[in-house]
Amino acid sequence: MRIATWNINGVKARIAQLEGWLASARPDVVCLQEIKSVDEGFPASPLEALGYHVATHGQKGFNGVAILSLTPLEDVKRGLPGDDEDVQSRYIEALVQTPTSMVRVASIYLPNGNPIGTDKFAYKCRWMDRLHRHMQSLLALEEPFVMAGDYNIIPEPIDAKQPELWVEDALFQPESRTAWRRFLALGLTDAIRACQPGPGVYSFWDYQAGAWQKNNGIRIDHHLLSPQAADRLVAADVDKGPRGTEKPSDHTPVWIELDI
Repeated sequence: MRIATWNINGVKARIAQLEGWLASARPDVVCLQEIKSVDEGFPASPLEALGYHVATHGQKGFNGVAILSLTPLEDVKRGLPGDDEDVQSRYIEALVQTPTSMVRVASIYLPNGNPIGTDKFAYKCRWMDRLHRHMQSLLALEEPFVMAGDYNIIPEPIDAKQPELWVEDALFQPESRTAWRRFLALGLTDAIRACQPGPGVYSFWDYQAGAWQKNNGIRIDHHLLSPQAADRLVAADVDKGPRGTEKPSDHTPVWIELDI
C-alpha cells in the first residue's frame, strides 16, 4: 500500500500535473495540502475518473486539505479537535480500506508560523499542542495510522541544505523542533528517516534564488506512523519528478510503502 503526501499549492492551477502524476505513479492514497479551494469547487471529477475516491476539507483562496483513495473512505473527520473556534481548514482524516484491514490516514497542513513574535507563531504552537493531544487519542486505539502532510517543521539541521539560513524562521525554531520531538516521543516513527537516515533528502525548494537548481532544499513534508503502521513499513522516498515540471508546486510528493 503506497501512501503519498503532496502540498499541491493550488489544486486548480496544477490539476493537469496532479492527473498526470496519479496516472503514472498510482499511489493507493494521496494526502493533499494547500488545495486552496472550497469543497464544492474542488476538481474531483477528473480524479474520480482515474479511480480515486475524494474527501476534502476546503477553504476559499488558501489552506485546505484532501485525501484521495483508490478504495472507499470511511469515518471521514474534518478539522483538528481541540478548538471549536479555529476556522482554518488544515486537517482531515479517514479510514482507508485494505483487502484485510483498515488504515487510518490523516492529511495535515500545520501552520507556517511566520513571522516569529506574532499571533501566527502563537497559533502554530497551539496547533502543535492540539495535534499532540490528538495523536495521543489515536494511539489509544492501537490501530495502524499514518499522519502525513506539510508539517512546516525542519526537524534537524540535516533536513536543510543550509540550516543556517533558517535559524530565524518559524520552521526551525526551538518550539517547532521540540514539538516534533514530542511527537516522536509518543512512539511515532518518522518514515523517511527510518528508511533514509542520510543527508540530502528534501521535499521543498523555494521558488527564489535558484533553490531547485542548486538543490537548496528542506524537508518539511513528513509521514508519522503509529507502531502498528511502522511495523509494516517497507520503503519511503521523495519523488522529485513533479518539482522539475513547468510551473510546479514548491513541494514535491513524498511516499511510503506499507506491507498491508
